[in-house]
Amino acid sequence: MSDNSSSTARTTASAAEAHLVALPTDKELVLKVIPLPADCNANGDIFGGWVMAQVDLAGSVLPARRAQGRMATVAVNEFVFKQPVRVGDLLSFYSEITHVGRTSITVNVEVYAERIRNQGRYLKVTEASVTYVAIDDAGRPRPLPPAPA
Repeated sequence: MSDNSSSTARTTASAAEAHLVALPTDKELVLKVIPLPADCNANGDIFGGWVMAQVDLAGSVLPARRAQGRMATVAVNEFVFKQPVRVGDLLSFYSEITHVGRTSITVNVEVYAERIRNQGRYLKVTEASVTYVAIDDAGRPRPLPPAPA
């Protein structure tokens, strides 16, 4: 390896190291998944729409417990792609409820990637805020049941 390519490799590794984070301890792990080659976009990274679908599933876990019935996604308040997701990454989705209304629940979802060749080290790749609403059998909003004591 030439000095120039060694230097470039070190710089790239250092840049990746700068983004490493610890997993959250104040949120609940609600989903783990590994993206596959069929989930790639034209650039070879995981398609953003696939990540969004996984965030929607992960984000619904805590509201589903509280809603105790049907619910629907009504808003994606914020969605930030921080780093690309790659084939073979082990993605961990952490969620917390940030707001409870009369019929709706808003959650924050953070997604961390454990690269296949860098096990035990995590990058925050995505974060989102999503709102769900409890609905009745006709699809109309319904009041949430009282919070468990």
